[in-house]
Amino acid sequence: MNRLRAEEIAQSPDLQHVTYNGIPIYIQRVNEENETARVFALNDPQNEFDVQLTSLHEK
Repeated sequence: MNRLRAEEIAQSPDLQHVTYNGIPIYIQRVNEENETARVFALNDPQNEFDVQLTSLHEK
């Protein structure tokens, strides 16, 4: 996923269907310098982690 789209999704009030390794996730914020996103799995909101933007897929 490109950085601009990830930022749009993070700022959107609507939930978008984004996955990481096939797992539905929520993008909290995007780090422009590192090209990463802070995310959590929808089924485990307490477990936040950083992923490369290239690992995120929108359906």
